[in-house]
Amino acid sequence: MNQSQEKLKMTTEEYLKFERGSEIRHEYYNGEIFAMTGAKVNHNRIASNINRFLGNQLADRSCDVFLSDMRVKVQRVDKYTYPDVVVVCGDLELEDEKLDTLLNPVVIIEILSNSTELYDRGEKFAHYRLIPSLQEYILVSQYHCKVEKFIRGDDGIWRILDPYTNIDTKIKLESIDCQLLLSEIYHRVEFE
Repeated sequence: MNQSQEKLKMTTEEYLKFERGSEIRHEYYNGEIFAMTGAKVNHNRIASNINRFLGNQLADRSCDVFLSDMRVKVQRVDKYTYPDVVVVCGDLELEDEKLDTLLNPVVIIEILSNSTELYDRGEKFAHYRLIPSLQEYILVSQYHCKVEKFIRGDDGIWRILDPYTNIDTKIKLESIDCQLLLSEIYHRVEFE
């Protein structure tokens, strides 16, 4: 392979410097960066609904709910990503003094799109499972009423619960002692 065909790799330091000056967000893995595309109305409504309803339940506790601008680092594989919704309880563990990269999420929620679903279920979830603090991983469809919950057992093994598909169903988030109704998650969402 000649030099013009070689793919340039970034160090994490180069990525963070680039990312902090960029107008668009990029994920980072194995020296490569991947631009994040904009989200549509359903995606944004779902993220906003989850943020509002979880935020209200956590308002008087030492927990924070962050939307997709909070970067999360998976330290064991040197990956940086932007989950759609992140919950952290207790002290925030941040990578550096810039206060923009979280190390200790307890709950991560991803809103599935046609272009990201396989990645969110596969490689991305495999990487998230390497975060010691992570206890629950939630996948939310933006195309129909369906939410899936993965939970880390006391033995460290991840289990999937049956999908939630009834709009009147409550989802219990044990790790943060909260619950979400599907009707709250999908408030004002119009399925195509």
